[in-house]
Amino acid sequence: MKDWLRLKSGTDVRGVALAGVAGEEVSLTVEEAGVIASVFARWLANRIGKQMATLRISIGGDSRLSTKVLMEAAALSMYADGCEVLDCGLCSTPAMFMTTLPHTLDCDGAVMITASHLPWNRNGLKFFTKGGGLEGGEITELLNACGEAAGKPKQLCKGKITKVDFLDQYAALLVSAVRSETGRDLPLTGLKVIVDAGNGVGGFFAEGVLKPLGADTAGSQFLQPDGTFPNHIPNPEEQEAMEAISSAVLRSKADLGIIFDTDCDRAAVVAPDGSEINRNRLVALMSAIVLEKVPGGTIVTDSITSTGLTAFIRERGGIHRRFKRGYKNVIDEAVRLEKAGVSAPMAIETSGHCALRDNYFLDDGAYLVTRVLVKLSKLHDEGRKL
Repeated sequence: MKDWLRLKSGTDVRGVALAGVAGEEVSLTVEEAGVIASVFARWLANRIGKQMATLRISIGGDSRLSTKVLMEAAALSMYADGCEVLDCGLCSTPAMFMTTLPHTLDCDGAVMITASHLPWNRNGLKFFTKGGGLEGGEITELLNACGEAAGKPKQLCKGKITKVDFLDQYAALLVSAVRSETGRDLPLTGLKVIVDAGNGVGGFFAEGVLKPLGADTAGSQFLQPDGTFPNHIPNPEEQEAMEAISSAVLRSKADLGIIFDTDCDRAAVVAPDGSEINRNRLVALMSAIVLEKVPGGTIVTDSITSTGLTAFIRERGGIHRRFKRGYKNVIDEAVRLEKAGVSAPMAIETSGHCALRDNYFLDDGAYLVTRVLVKLSKLHDEGRKL
């Protein structure tokens, strides 16, 4: 009997998808991706009380070498179950959640093929409903159901597969958010803002978000998706990655540097002098920005943040709530506080996962950066730097 639970990684499914690394055998096959996607579709249909033939599910993936074949297998499996599948192609993890919203694609659920910042040979599946990402217990439930599903022949019910370039739509949403906050069409005029995408998904941000807002993006690097990650691992926690964007900021004399992880649910930034704004510094920057709009708000972080950060938040009139490590734990705690009547506008982990109340408590690196861009624009108008 196959051990499907070996693929559970917190709130995700993850495994080795490609051979080539000594001592690491393939543990997530194309066939398994198809079974898992089919089980998710059936689980979702039961949960929301829909027939498979009326289910609408989006699927997208990051730039990994194995993503295309895993996406095809997952999409075809759900298609064979009779679902309508919207193939979003290259996409970020936060964008895939956004496909479930009524004002975008109004999907019942979404599947993202990604293993975030893990090495090139890994991959996985992440799932969303209209209520957000699946919990760890729900992933266990799905994987437990895979053993039985794998042994059953499928009744081919042919649904529908439609290709959708959703990343452009998502970029337009981010542009609109910045314009709304600043009241200007080109709020980044006169500013040089550069991106290091690490050859992950985040290259879209330079062309699709920064340029439409008026920024000069010359000096941006590693924007082309490449699943071998030839320059550095796309991960704001890696020193090599941060040194790459810091050097690029100094070299191009940029007003701001931006770096994303592979699937853009995390980000960090770099100041004009090349200093890194990640970990505690990023929490501090975002706390300052958020507390300007929500005085007295509670900022929820993981437990390893510094005592200096607590003092920083208090000085700005906020409350610092340390909680269990793990970005989903931090987000869940902020949601719990909100339901209890406590204003908790932001949940952020030192790894760079940041979820804001005004963005569905979705950990979205690109949305985090838009909030920084709004602040950058206002400071620029005052003759000040970030």
